[in-house]
Amino acid sequence: MPAPAPEEREARLAERLERIKALEAEIKSRERALKKAETAKKQIVLRLSPTLWDEIAAWAEEDFRSINGQIEFLLTEAVKKRKGR
Repeated sequence: MPAPAPEEREARLAERLERIKALEAEIKSRERALKKAETAKKQIVLRLSPTLWDEIAAWAEEDFRSINGQIEFLLTEAVKKRKGR
């Protein structure tokens, strides 16, 4: 069986390269979509007593976070603890 001509081999390699580029683009697109979904934030109304608010605000200041950031951190840690991580 004779080896394919160099032009034929080059054409096959070019096709493979195009398929690889298309797959890479699709993977990057899916990664962006997943990252966007993960970073999307839901807004909620949260009612706290003034005392609890003051305590969380002081704690947030100590940790150099916003109050929202502190509440999110606390909730994230509680969920991790619940899951046993």
